[in-house]
Amino acid sequence: MQDLHVDNPRKRQGNGVPRGAQRANLHIWNMCFALFGIQIVWALQNANTTRIFQTLGADVAALPALWIAGPITGLIVQPIVGHLSDGSRSRFGRRRPFLIAGGLLTALPLLIMPNAATLWAAVAALWLLTASNNISMDPARALVADNLPEAQRARGYAIQVFFIGAGAVFASSLPWVLVNWFGVSGAAAPGALPPAVRYAFYIGSACLLLSVFWTAASTHERPGGGAAGPGGRQPGPG
Repeated sequence: MQDLHVDNPRKRQGNGVPRGAQRANLHIWNMCFALFGIQIVWALQNANTTRIFQTLGADVAALPALWIAGPITGLIVQPIVGHLSDGSRSRFGRRRPFLIAGGLLTALPLLIMPNAATLWAAVAALWLLTASNNISMDPARALVADNLPEAQRARGYAIQVFFIGAGAVFASSLPWVLVNWFGVSGAAAPGALPPAVRYAFYIGSACLLLSVFWTAASTHERPGGGAAGPGGRQPGPG
């Protein structure tokens, strides 16, 4: 694969930065943007799930069992999705169909969870949320290794880490921002969640869909899995 950063002095902008390098940098940022929304989901889940369970009457001693959805779905879903996307020959690309499907499936439990009427409805939403977000996460992380030459992968991974951190900070601070900057109520009646928490989940759902669809629309994969797989591996013959 041709290095996107090849410098042609005849194609420099007035600021001395090659146009090809500028396009390549933007392409990497677009490619990694989905991880911003994906990490928002994880941060909202980690910060608020225990509160949701306890609001719906969960006993503190039962919380570890109720949280088991995360480890189990990660253990099962990520290897399956990785295997299926590695071998995909879709004309839409190897990763993008899984990225979009996972994003759409994750947005639904983000809307259900803060409005669950029973504990078991919240638990079911947690299982769907963790499974679906894992469907998106593995392909999103693989895009860098698939589509960038080896010389650019370190930059790609660094941008991925940036978006993961930015998503975590944004989601963790979102309820506080809604209360203190926008006047959304942080108080709740017994057995209910504060409006600020519910609105944080709604905003998280919108951010997830925006980031996932942005990456899917702006990242061009080779049809039929021609690009290098995770870790730079080329897929074997079909």
